[in-house]
Amino acid sequence: MNTPGSDNNDYIQAFMTERAPDFRRAALIVVDMQYATGHRDGALGRRLTAEGSNVAGYRFDRIENLVVPNISRLLERFRGGGGTVIYLTVGAARADCTDAPPHMIKMFQSLDNFEGSQEHEIIDELKPQAGESVINKTTIGAFASTGIDHLLRSMGKDQLYMGGVSTNMCVDTTAREAADRGYGVTLIEDACGTTHEDLHNATITNFQRLFGRVISTDEAMAELQMAGA
Repeated sequence: MNTPGSDNNDYIQAFMTERAPDFRRAALIVVDMQYATGHRDGALGRRLTAEGSNVAGYRFDRIENLVVPNISRLLERFRGGGGTVIYLTVGAARADCTDAPPHMIKMFQSLDNFEGSQEHEIIDELKPQAGESVINKTTIGAFASTGIDHLLRSMGKDQLYMGGVSTNMCVDTTAREAADRGYGVTLIEDACGTTHEDLHNATITNFQRLFGRVISTDEAMAELQMAGA
């Protein structure tokens, strides 16, 4: 999938390893779709509105119009095919947020983002179903502070389809961590969002240079159908 500013002749893409999609080995990873930063009425949305920020519109319009509907479609496909769905959340375990890395503490405190708070909850539109794993991380990338690697390997899942927020932060970092550990990673471009369009586009362009693939939800749905979902 090409994005603004991408180069079809980029030499480094020639080094990408092709992997045939296999639904039996696939997992859908839904990243940080929580009230704190993933909903217009959540802590970040309220804060941006109160500050008169001009970036809230882009972020939450994209989440509402693209990210939530497209993740919903992917969830339906994975659930309908008996596939694996894993949710990631970000936030502190302690109410004072002192269990978080130093660079994350102030953000968690400012957004009341800790386990047990409303802000930490996954938004109602994308609630997990019974039996679906929900893994909380205190870091930007999931592999740094959780047992997701052990879980995925135990389940035999090495093809990851990813969407959520924010494209250039938790989605990208987790995706890169996974790629470096040997997973085949696919970012679903129109199921990811962040606060600035240029950051989204730059992340997508850079990720597909070597770390993994970038496709649309429509492409993922067709691919997963052919792979037996």
